[in-house]
Amino acid sequence: VQLQASGGGLVQAGGSLRLSCAASGLTFSNYAMGWFRQAPGKEREFVARITWSGISTYYAASVKGRFTITRDNAKNTVYLQMNSLKPEDTAVYYCAAGIRSTSGRGMSDYWGRGTQVTVSS
Repeated sequence: VQLQASGGGLVQAGGSLRLSCAASGLTFSNYAMGWFRQAPGKEREFVARITWSGISTYYAASVKGRFTITRDNAKNTVYLQMNSLKPEDTAVYYCAAGIRSTSGRGMSDYWGRGTQVTVSS
């Protein structure tokens, strides 16, 4: 199984980025997908999750209203649209498949390698 995240980069506060995660080696439409992030010196934390059908989405309080998670099962890809970015959103963002828990560091069947998002003030 491979989860290839892309779309990270450097952006000014108030800007936007769109992360993508292309999955292979699994039946994508069977899996809930999501994003976690880890800031320097901090524990990994849950960001957003989407059910296999895409009907239901869940967000961390810190990103609700600013971030939107979507998926395209025909393309085996999950997206994270990030708007109104803040310096505290700076982190490595990880894609996850088969999320079992969003508490603490989270638990998932599969993890991607991550993509760096840096928000300057």
